Amino acid sequence: MSTWTPDPTFYPSPKMAMDAPQEELAYVAIVNPNEDGKPDALGVLDVDPKSQTYGQLVGRMNLPSSGDELHHFGWNACSAALCPNQAHPHVERRYLLLGGLRSSNIYIVDTKNDPRNPKLAKTISREEFEGKTGYSRPHTVHCGPDAIYMSALGAPDGEGPGGIFTLDHDTFEVSGPWEVDRGPQKMAYDFWWHLNHDTMITSEWGTPRMVENGVLADELLASKYGHHLHVWDIRTRKHKQALDLGPENQMALELRPAHNPRSAYGFLGVVTSLKDLSGSVWTWYQDGDDWAVKKIIEIPAEPADAELLPPLLQGFGAVPPLVTDIVLSLDDRYLYVSCWGTGEFQQYDVSDPFNPKKTGSVHLGGIVRKAAHPNGSAVNGGPQMVELSRDGNRLYVTNSLYLAWDAQFYPDGIRGWTAKIDASPEGGIEIDSDFFAEFGEERPHQIRLQGGDSSSDTFCYPD
Repeated sequence: MSTWTPDPTFYPSPKMAMDAPQEELAYVAIVNPNEDGKPDALGVLDVDPKSQTYGQLVGRMNLPSSGDELHHFGWNACSAALCPNQAHPHVERRYLLLGGLRSSNIYIVDTKNDPRNPKLAKTISREEFEGKTGYSRPHTVHCGPDAIYMSALGAPDGEGPGGIFTLDHDTFEVSGPWEVDRGPQKMAYDFWWHLNHDTMITSEWGTPRMVENGVLADELLASKYGHHLHVWDIRTRKHKQALDLGPENQMALELRPAHNPRSAYGFLGVVTSLKDLSGSVWTWYQDGDDWAVKKIIEIPAEPADAELLPPLLQGFGAVPPLVTDIVLSLDDRYLYVSCWGTGEFQQYDVSDPFNPKKTGSVHLGGIVRKAAHPNGSAVNGGPQMVELSRDGNRLYVTNSLYLAWDAQFYPDGIRGWTAKIDASPEGGIEIDSDFFAEFGEERPHQIRLQGGDSSSDTFCYPD
């Protein structure tokens, strides 16, 4: 008689995940910005402080073709496999799914046998992906209890709608579009869920035409980028509600739901306000039978001399914070906010999700500030994508957003780097002076941690 043993990196509750062993490797999407035929890659960083190669790239897998522009990626399976609704305890956290945001190819990479030397297991071509879904430009990956879910920014012609599609856990076959009734939803970006409340939340950036060649200033000033959250019924896959943030709040991007499965709230990062260039963080929450959203953090722009600013910003005389990523600790206590424009990285105590308290701040890079790393290295770009360890003690940040946007906001060029920030359980953050990985002309984007991190898993059991 044989039995199935769930993957040991699956955890029923957030507290059990926080108590798990520390990560030793980090996987990072690496983008080649040059038109020289060299491919993007999946890099492997040594993040074990006891290792002689700590902070160094110790592995690399080049993609089979060039021009993909890797962006977000994620695990095929995670703790959601233990959820009682459509549980799949036999799957493993083994494969990483990487989408080419420009090519629309999807790559499935096997990390199991040699985690430092991942291998390409399967390629889903643009033709297959677009043909089966009607979508294009794959973006976010989340491992669900019944399937692998991915978002897509739009349609093959570069317009909308964008949406969600699914893949089979075992074969990686593309199943097709997820939505049965999308209602007014057209633009897409991130998505997350409250499985115990049968609810999915999705956010909006812009259609592929609006984003892949840089910010379209006329359309931004006309409030044509995303400013809604959309609420869905997971069981019926139907649109239930649109939450309007107001047209001045442009580019509603990253979603981070509470990890406690009993909690029906989460956090949203908004890139900028047309009113004053501020960035913001919002809380969405269940309000009776409906859902609502409230702004809880506003981060002001910083005045600056026009000659120090890129052409896109010179008329404003200020540096916008540009909130491009957020992450929430597994105990739902600390929220971290990347301000890619000013170079500030912030920590907030969100124990009360409607009354945050700022508890820490550091600076790296920034359009005008150009803050150096503590080891003395000059840096450009700013904290952009961020990932947090399961125990909440270590944050890893990268400095590239998207090639066309990098060129607009940092026209002098970006040289890629990854830095580590240490977080205190009592509040407060500090840059690790001993960890600074440089990528030269290549651009690191998202990071995933071996065995899981604070933005990969869904838990269906409370602590």
